[in-house]
Amino acid sequence: MSVVSVVTNSYRSALPTVLVSAFGGLLAGTILGGMDAELKAVQGLLVMVPAFLAIRGSVYGSLGSRLSSALHQGLLDPVFEPDDRLVNAVVAALLNGLTASVFAAILTFAILSVIGHAVAPLWVLVFIAFVGGVLAGFVLTAVIVVVVFVGYRRGMNPDDLVGPAMTTAGDIFGMASLFVATKLVLAVL
Repeated sequence: MSVVSVVTNSYRSALPTVLVSAFGGLLAGTILGGMDAELKAVQGLLVMVPAFLAIRGSVYGSLGSRLSSALHQGLLDPVFEPDDRLVNAVVAALLNGLTASVFAAILTFAILSVIGHAVAPLWVLVFIAFVGGVLAGFVLTAVIVVVVFVGYRRGMNPDDLVGPAMTTAGDIFGMASLFVATKLVLAVL
């Protein structure tokens, strides 16, 4: 193979994914940009956003990698039926995502309190992180399972799909879930 054909093939396979990721990032940024009132009402929320989004990518990206490895090893079939390996991996991802989200809220509160910055009450940040984690977790679990299984069935390498899919879906659904969770907590206040 020539260098030109390798480069051409790389761009041909990567360009659609990069464009979808760029669009997803812009959509997530638009959601964040539309949260001015919520960010002002819940002090410290903006500090928690990057950690919350990073957790989504790490936890559900790992889920996608585990599923991909299981498919490559023949330990899992790409069918949408309950399987102990699949259920265990999903439950572990959901619990890890929720635990890390709550920890991020507690850490946000602690750091902002220590440096003397105004911050919302701890229960508000924990509530937002927990509800946002649950909402995003269920959606991202469905997205990653579908992307990995459908990609694998169509002859694609799911390892190539997991990263871009999680980056895009994690940002979009992570921001959307934080928005909904914040609206819920503000309705209670």
